[in-house]
Amino acid sequence: MKPRERATTTKAMVRQAEPESVQEINMEHLYVLGESTARQRTSWITYIKATRVLMKIKKNRDRCITPIKAPQEAIPKDEEKIQRYSILSELYERIGFHRKSAFFKRVAAMQCVAPSIVEPGWRACYKLLLETLPGYSLSLDPKDFSKGTHRGWAAVQMRLLHELVYASRRMGNPALSKDVTQSLENYTSKCPGTMDFITLPDGLKLPPVPFTKLPIVRSVKLLNLPVSLRPQKMKSLLGQNMATKSPFIYSPIIAHNHGEEQSKKIDFQWVQGDVCEVQLMVYNPMPFELRVENMGLLTSGVEFESLPAALSLPAESGLYPVTLVGVPQSPGQINVNGYHTSVFGVFSDCLLDKLPGIKTSGCTVEVIPSLPRLQISTSLPRSARTLQPSSGDEITTSVSVQLYNGETQPLIIKLENIGTEPLEKLEVTSKMVNIKGKLFGDFLSWNLEDTLSQFPLKPGNVAVFTVYIKVKLDFSCHENLLQDLNDDGISVSGLPLSSPFRQVIKPRIENKPMNPQEATKTLEAILNFRYSGGPGHIDGYYRNLSLGLHVEVEPSVFFTRVSTLPATSTRQCHLLLDVFNSTEHELMISAKNNEDLVLHAGECQRMAIQVDKFTFESYPDSPGERIQYANPKQLEEERKQAKSLEINNKLDIREGEASVEGILNQVVLDHLQLAPLQW
Repeated sequence: MKPRERATTTKAMVRQAEPESVQEINMEHLYVLGESTARQRTSWITYIKATRVLMKIKKNRDRCITPIKAPQEAIPKDEEKIQRYSILSELYERIGFHRKSAFFKRVAAMQCVAPSIVEPGWRACYKLLLETLPGYSLSLDPKDFSKGTHRGWAAVQMRLLHELVYASRRMGNPALSKDVTQSLENYTSKCPGTMDFITLPDGLKLPPVPFTKLPIVRSVKLLNLPVSLRPQKMKSLLGQNMATKSPFIYSPIIAHNHGEEQSKKIDFQWVQGDVCEVQLMVYNPMPFELRVENMGLLTSGVEFESLPAALSLPAESGLYPVTLVGVPQSPGQINVNGYHTSVFGVFSDCLLDKLPGIKTSGCTVEVIPSLPRLQISTSLPRSARTLQPSSGDEITTSVSVQLYNGETQPLIIKLENIGTEPLEKLEVTSKMVNIKGKLFGDFLSWNLEDTLSQFPLKPGNVAVFTVYIKVKLDFSCHENLLQDLNDDGISVSGLPLSSPFRQVIKPRIENKPMNPQEATKTLEAILNFRYSGGPGHIDGYYRNLSLGLHVEVEPSVFFTRVSTLPATSTRQCHLLLDVFNSTEHELMISAKNNEDLVLHAGECQRMAIQVDKFTFESYPDSPGERIQYANPKQLEEERKQAKSLEINNKLDIREGEASVEGILNQVVLDHLQLAPLQW
């Protein structure tokens, strides 16, 4: 049956069952009621029950028909609109349509503050909105808060609460509240408001009332120490073995009993003597600026020195982060129980357990014994670029340097103990993060023995630690440049004896410009300083400090060709090197037993160096070393690299190093090797 047909049938049934005196009243209202509720698929029995309720109420005709026939009359005044919506809300309330009643009551509330009204009635609006809360399944009593399935339309409920808060603010008197607070400040200046009990003459004791709403705290979060100060536990093999062989059995009963305690405990540690932080999210509900003085933490457990703070919150500030700090004085456990404030001269101790609706991630933290604090400063400038290693390591500080290929740069690091405990142990490790190109040799090298000879490092003392940065990359990938050099007629072998030892070659690099970004290569590494000392070292804790290193390497001098010529002695030979200066500066090259060679920017020259022939060892020769290189090609590569390193050492090129690695061939190696003859 369609909704309109159900409504017509219902009216016919009522005419037969009701007296004529009330038929017209109820039918007018019931027809409209049937129209609205039929869309919600309400059964026709509901309409009959609603009619009987109207019969028992026995309202007069004008009161029932006025809300229904209002659109046909002239436009009423604002007061009449409010009255009609209120009456309609009351009718729906009496027949059990609570949400419909709340809707019309909310419309009446909004009509109280319509723009056409000269003096809006915010107080009446607030009163009507409060009465609509039950109809929308809302309650301001915390006891009625539902912890199960949500009831009602969340969007409508949020809108209603927003309107309620706005109306409460508009009906207030900010000037009056300001005067009251000023009077309170005058009283407390003569008699401070403390947290002591007040004893009346009859012996009754009045407890103190803290200002928990000035300001309102919504969340409390204990913060971890900075990355460079976080303590880490040393791994013990004995402890791991004992843990795996433990005779104790897991019991769910014990876990259930201690579940609440574990949920309140933080998974990080604080350190004795270090400044620790707790973050509070607060806001000021007052319509004027709120000054909070002497705000600090209330703790229990080990001794804790709270450092009070003062803050000023703007009017209706919204959530505002406030950080409270303190210093634990001894190892153990600390429980953050709350905070204390001084507002308008009234001292308040606010406990977290008594604050409704506050969010906390845990209030108990362990404090370990004190550790030294290491601060580093370097001879290199700070890097504008932050290293982002893929391993997840957090870099404390970063430095950068720009070097030419083959250059060695000392990095002087000053280690200062700014803590209160002596620095007794120090370990330094390095890790490559980013390598663009093939790297030869060790990138970073140091001698830690000289630094450790100054330990233990007392508080306030400084030790010097030197790290040598040596960059030696393979820039032979510039195919355009090498192709130009090949076109100029430089060959590897077969040079006649009458050929000059030096020949100036000008490669045609100007026709094929090189992108500076492609020419520059980047090396990035991390230096990790693992240190410990004092009581924390005895308990097996240490700290880790990371230094990021960003090095930009530009090509300098490299050999494009290598060849040999025989010398007058069979134990010697002439090593011919084609040297190319890829920089924008004039360079001077000095080699062993050879005069200086001046190279202009972009110039390539051939130089000859008389060297003694080598007796190359087999690299590697022992069976144990051969096992490491299962691939014969890899084994041959290692042998060639070892021979190249020996040649570099014999050449003794100073002020940087130009490597012959990557350009040697078997013919050149045979010429450089001493003949295995004995007589």
